[in-house]
Amino acid sequence: MQCRDGDDCTAASGGGAKAGPASLYPNPSLTAGDVFPNATAKEVCVSGYSSSVRSVSSDEKAAVYQRYGVRNEPGKHEVDHFISLELGGSNMVTNLWPEPYVTPDAPNKIGAHEKDKVENYLHDQVCKNALTLPQAQEQIRTDWYAIYLKIAK
Repeated sequence: MQCRDGDDCTAASGGGAKAGPASLYPNPSLTAGDVFPNATAKEVCVSGYSSSVRSVSSDEKAAVYQRYGVRNEPGKHEVDHFISLELGGSNMVTNLWPEPYVTPDAPNKIGAHEKDKVENYLHDQVCKNALTLPQAQEQIRTDWYAIYLKIAK
C-alpha cells in the first residue's frame, strides 16, 4: 500500500501490507512493541519525561544487536525504542531494535531520523488531545512509515 492524498494512512492495517519495505520495521517476533502499562498522556507530556524513564544499558543494547544478528557498526544503527518513550514505550527488549539510520531499500533511503519525526508528531497530537496515548502507540506499532508519508507532504 502506498499512502496517497485522501488515504487514511493512520488506520490500523489489520495485518495487511505496510506502506514501506520490511527493512523499515522491526521484526515483529522480536520487537512487537511494549509500553509502560501505567503511563498516561499527562505524564508523557511533561517536559523531561523520556529522560526520566530511559534505562537501556550497554549490555542490553549488545543483546538487541545479537538477537537481530546485526553487527554494531558505529553510524549504521541505533538501538531504538519501537514505541518511543515519549509515547509511553518501555525499555523492555521487546520494544528495542537496531534501527538503521539509512535503509537502503527504502524510498529516499530514510531511517531513524524520519521515524523520530513521526514520534514527535504523534507526541504532539497526544499532548494536544487530538489522539489518545493508546491510539498513538497503536499507530506507530501498525505502520510508522505510513504516518511519515502523510506528515512529510
